[in-house]
Amino acid sequence: MTNLVIYCASTYNLRVLDKLPSYIKPIGLGDAKFPSHWMTEKKGENISNLNKYYGEHSAIYWVWKNKLKNMNPKDWVGFCQYRKLWLNDFYEKKQKFSFKSLYSNLLSPDNKIFLNCDVILAQPIVFKNQTLFQQFDTVHKNNILENCINFLEINEKENFKNHLNGKTIYPLNLFITKAHILKKYCEDIFPWLEKCYHYCKSKNFFKGYNVRLLSFLSERYLSYWFSKFNNRKYLSYAKLGNIMLSNNINKFINPTKIPLTFRMYPTFHDY
Repeated sequence: MTNLVIYCASTYNLRVLDKLPSYIKPIGLGDAKFPSHWMTEKKGENISNLNKYYGEHSAIYWVWKNKLKNMNPKDWVGFCQYRKLWLNDFYEKKQKFSFKSLYSNLLSPDNKIFLNCDVILAQPIVFKNQTLFQQFDTVHKNNILENCINFLEINEKENFKNHLNGKTIYPLNLFITKAHILKKYCEDIFPWLEKCYHYCKSKNFFKGYNVRLLSFLSERYLSYWFSKFNNRKYLSYAKLGNIMLSNNINKFINPTKIPLTFRMYPTFHDY
């Protein structure tokens, strides 16, 4: 069995996260109150005060600074979010006729995918009409991505630009990799994000939908950085709806274990 831990970032205290497989560890982000048995980003070295800008990357920062040093370099470590959970396979269509539960189809440490890759990414999204560069600028405006690329080293800047001229993205900052690779990723991305933060703050870009600009920037960078691994693999994911997340329902039953619940998944996005 693979030595695997998945950190599940959440800004809410949700009972369902305590009912997931034991290798999925909830980590509380932001200012909400969380159960004493949860990990929270405010304990240890952290950037919790910047969570509203960094999104799930403040959880990744916390793991980097507080957990990685105690891991074997070959241990598997990954990240998901309270609404988005890894599935145990790659699916090209919804499982509309499945009688199985969502819980029984969540990623298992026994999955053979861990035997022949170094990186697992979320099911790719391919934009139809725009490049990654164009789509980001359409949504976020102000040439933000183009200007932030200038904070990278020259060689990486050009490689990143080439990647952004494509149309394939690995979404939502979801990934699983080995501890030693995560360490290198963090050493590369967080100095860049810090420069992006100071630039965007100086330009007063953190407004409305763009409050989480650093999370959107990191999604593009993560997609580029991990695309350098030729032995990467992909898994699908499930986006949980309000019924699955309801504390009132989870007080009495675990809705992810009910038969027929897998028929809604996996989650697809059409761009």
